[in-house]
Amino acid sequence: MNEKSERDYKKKGRYVKRSGRRNNINLLIYVIIMISLFISLDRYYFREFTTLKYGEFYRMVEENRRTDKISKAIKQEEIVYGKFSDGSRFKVVVPQDDPELLKLMRENIDDFSVKAPSNWMQFLFAVAPMLLLFLLFWLFIYRGAAKEGRRIFSFGQSRPIQAAPGKTKVTFKDVAGVDEAKEELQEIIEFLKDPKKFQRLGGRIPRGVLLMGPPGCGKTLLAKAVSGEANVSFFSISGSDFVEMFVGVGASRVRDLFNKAKKTAKLSGKGCIIFIDEIDAVGRQRFAGIGGGHDEREQTLNQLLSEMDGFDTQTGVVLIAATNRPDVLDPALLRPGRFDRQIVVDKPDIKGREAILKVHAKNVKLAKDVSLKVIARRTPGFSGADLANLVNEAALLAARRNKDAVGEEELEASIERVMAGPERKSRVISDYEKSLVAYHESGHALLSVLIKEVDPLHKVSIIPRGASSLGYTL
Repeated sequence: MNEKSERDYKKKGRYVKRSGRRNNINLLIYVIIMISLFISLDRYYFREFTTLKYGEFYRMVEENRRTDKISKAIKQEEIVYGKFSDGSRFKVVVPQDDPELLKLMRENIDDFSVKAPSNWMQFLFAVAPMLLLFLLFWLFIYRGAAKEGRRIFSFGQSRPIQAAPGKTKVTFKDVAGVDEAKEELQEIIEFLKDPKKFQRLGGRIPRGVLLMGPPGCGKTLLAKAVSGEANVSFFSISGSDFVEMFVGVGASRVRDLFNKAKKTAKLSGKGCIIFIDEIDAVGRQRFAGIGGGHDEREQTLNQLLSEMDGFDTQTGVVLIAATNRPDVLDPALLRPGRFDRQIVVDKPDIKGREAILKVHAKNVKLAKDVSLKVIARRTPGFSGADLANLVNEAALLAARRNKDAVGEEELEASIERVMAGPERKSRVISDYEKSLVAYHESGHALLSVLIKEVDPLHKVSIIPRGASSLGYTL
């Protein structure tokens, strides 16, 4: 990625962070202003007053001509606000219609007045707390509505997981046991690194690569490794993310995804990878039928076919998809010009299993007597995910046993746990059932000994494991 594109990526990330931070700061400022305003008005209007009793106040007024204790008084409805000669303030509740008190105050208090009721001020301070709460509530609702509005307008936009160039740390060194698949993908990496090398002779790079194979064999990891090796942007999305109950949304998301990939490739000056996991969710074979969901999926598939057939190879966008069920994919999706390369990612052989075990054992402290070649020979039919789980289970078991390193015993126990499940020693089985299970497993063991072409016999057990296994033969 060139310097300009890096600056654009960083600016975009900073803009998103700053916009969210700016909204929070604005809300905090609004709250502080409202609280400060309320406190200032409260201090101005409700200054500290000494509350007097009516009888006490009446006597003070009678004696005020002699004592001159009250310097000022204001009568507002049934409340009299006043000021003593020493500057302190008081208030007292009096009968609203008391002509004698009113006459005494006029005669004995030099600065006396009757003030018309200020209903608006009383109303303001009565409703100010509720008004403040309502304003805060409205701000939260407004922000939520604004977010929802943006979501509504972005409903047809794709939301892939994007990794900028250099962010994908996975390389082919982290992928083992699929050497043939890596060789097939090496050409894609060369094209993404230097597209002009292939374009100058009129060659056309494959527009799409379909990774097929059982679950857990490393299809997604391979796609990430291609991005890491080529050092290009990587868009990852699941096939189910395109399909919605609303007609037209899936097609819109497909268009938006490819537009984002094209812009990113153009901005970076390099290629770009789109990875669609479980593409059978959107690329299933079309049939004649009626139904909203059926029509929506077909429209999404049609848009995907159009994008794959229509986007220019000069843009440097390569589509990589993964599926466990290639048999259900639409034939139009598999034709040359769309998925030109169809790569089988199968379960590893013994050498592949050993290589995968070495990759996962890098972060685990193994005992010196552990032979990964023996473990690989003991795990026929294991996928890469099974082997990763095996190493992890062995590490957990060694930790539970307070050991300093993972030994052969923990790995052997983990193989049985991954294959058949955890032991169920608490399950009660009658002697008759035990004998039946023993005869059954003895038959497996006898055939393993007599038939030389099968894997050698390692262990026979009638200890129940997992949900339904009463015994097993390894």
